[in-house]
Amino acid sequence: MTALAELSSAELRELHSQLAAEYDALVNRGLSLDITRGKPSPEQLDLSNELLSLPGDDDFRDESGADLRNYANPKGLPELRSIFSEVLKVPVPQLLALGNSSLTVMHDVVVHALLHGLPESERPWSREDTISFLCPVPGYDRHFTITEHLGIRMIPVAMTDEGPDIAEVERLLAEDPTIRGMWCVPVHSNPSGAIYSEAVARALVSLPAAPDFRIFWDNAYAVHHLTDDVPEPIDILSLAAEAGNPDRVFVFASTSKVTFAGAGVAFFGSSPENVSWYLSHAAAQSIGPDKINQLRHVRFLKDAAGLEEHMRRHRELVAPKFEAVSEVFERRLKPYDAGTWTTPSGGYFVSLDVHGGCAERAIALAAQAGIAVTPAGSTYPYKKDPRDANIRIAPTMPPLSELVEALEGLCTAILLAETERLLAA
Repeated sequence: MTALAELSSAELRELHSQLAAEYDALVNRGLSLDITRGKPSPEQLDLSNELLSLPGDDDFRDESGADLRNYANPKGLPELRSIFSEVLKVPVPQLLALGNSSLTVMHDVVVHALLHGLPESERPWSREDTISFLCPVPGYDRHFTITEHLGIRMIPVAMTDEGPDIAEVERLLAEDPTIRGMWCVPVHSNPSGAIYSEAVARALVSLPAAPDFRIFWDNAYAVHHLTDDVPEPIDILSLAAEAGNPDRVFVFASTSKVTFAGAGVAFFGSSPENVSWYLSHAAAQSIGPDKINQLRHVRFLKDAAGLEEHMRRHRELVAPKFEAVSEVFERRLKPYDAGTWTTPSGGYFVSLDVHGGCAERAIALAAQAGIAVTPAGSTYPYKKDPRDANIRIAPTMPPLSELVEALEGLCTAILLAETERLLAA
């Protein structure tokens, strides 16, 4: 086949006619398929059903003998923090095990900074004229939702295969003193799957910035690998300390895609001073986390080796779906040079870039055919993709047969949208 851009007008019209007929047939099938969100499949959730019977009726004490049904221990169970300490590269004393949602913790940290300021802040962030965050793009829509909801200005920064464009980050930090934060997903980044290099991490903790500048290091996919090529975890807190900026990084993670979505455990790690700062404000909000849920996770996962084995079972279920994404796109899009996509080694997403100006139209066509895809622009601040090109693919939730069906239909919609645009040019 020939790339769409190289076809003559007559060839484009002929192809458009074929695609329109294919699309009409797709619409007539009355599909109802959904690849919008990165949710675990029912089969993945089944892997953790043992949690529902843990702990036993009279087995509610931790290793110290404390009765976990009662108040106390705002830092969370040391046993659970120990399991996740190595993979997150946060010392147990500096790692908190909290409620069920890391997104909630991120939101609360921003709110605390707005209301009270950080240890180095001259005043609460809310008393500044403007507070800005750097936002690597394409990026995680829920990060952007937090900052937009709280009135924080967002500045896009281009992503590379090794993390955000450091030259761009350095320039922006030098030019704009309002920048106080930066979102980062360092391992299997959402949605591109990029893995931050140590060089990028060292630069991020070393660049000159406002004293209360913070990197929100959301290690959401630290254990979600799809291949045997597992990246070595970056000890970002040690790198920050070596650079003379020990308080620069907030580390977040959760078990939401490890065990039960929405019923897991969130983690927060940072320097001792930042941990004390967080606990001082969290004490006004909660007497302590759900330690019974933490205990059942300890009993279920047992240790770091148990966590690794559990995630291997996740991989067996998820990896074939990512392989299917590549197979369909190679077969349907590549012959026409109709898009480029990532082949991540972990995480929950594939980032697809179609011809500029076609993503929104392709997603609308897919929706009319009963195929729900993440809305265009979602991977950019304010939902504004300047090229209207990026589409986030979330392959984990549907059964493999439904996923392939949705991808085939989406490819038809993409090709139809791109031929329409070329004919209108």
